[in-house]
Amino acid sequence: MINIRRASAIGAAVTATACAAVALAPAAVAAEPAVQRAAAAPKAATAQYNGVCGSGYAVVNSAQIGTKGTVFLTYNSATGKNCVVTIRTKPGKAVHMTASLGFASPTTWVTDTGNFTTYAGPVHLDASGLCVTWRGEISGEVAGKNGTNCGSLAANR
Repeated sequence: MINIRRASAIGAAVTATACAAVALAPAAVAAEPAVQRAAAAPKAATAQYNGVCGSGYAVVNSAQIGTKGTVFLTYNSATGKNCVVTIRTKPGKAVHMTASLGFASPTTWVTDTGNFTTYAGPVHLDASGLCVTWRGEISGEVAGKNGTNCGSLAANR
């Protein structure tokens, strides 16, 4: 912590030095290699997909639920089915969680909700060739996406 004293000549010198350091800081950061800047920035912890959807399912999309966890959308190309699972970053005491998967026409939703220690779901839906809407919730915090992955394995639509 820099203690700036403005009432004396020493304080004026300290203030001038602090201002000069602030003025130089952007140039110093710009000269710093991008790899070092990226390493210094803290990353949000993410949950890892646990394979609970079953054999043949691959992750095609995901959404962070703050720092609490991740909701994963998976797809099995052999069956044309999607699956959603919500996974906590740090399992622990049971909390309210939800995994939901649906499409708009006709309106169809499959949901698993309750108090869980590690994950909610899996929920499966045959949505071959259709856009899906999917959500995950952990302790009141929600994430997901509307109308994505429309009949393809392309991620993050």
